[in-house]
Amino acid sequence: MSVLDNFDSWKGFLADRLQQAQSQGMGQQTISNMAYEVGDYLAANTDAKNNEEAVLQEIWTAASEDERHAIASAMVKLVQNQGNA
Repeated sequence: MSVLDNFDSWKGFLADRLQQAQSQGMGQQTISNMAYEVGDYLAANTDAKNNEEAVLQEIWTAASEDERHAIASAMVKLVQNQGNA
């Protein structure tokens, strides 16, 4: 099963990568920029596997660049908060 097959696995994967980036001294802005690049890649190069992914892909496609950065930052906060729960 691919990490993209299950949203909880995907969040866990992102949380692990976030922790690694922070331990290597990456700042919040750098991490958010990387999340933006990943989101942009996924929206352009992957097919939605379920309704939730389809909605996220449509939102990403409709969003402006600033809005996409906000979505990426929100995803980073989601996995940060998951680790603090």
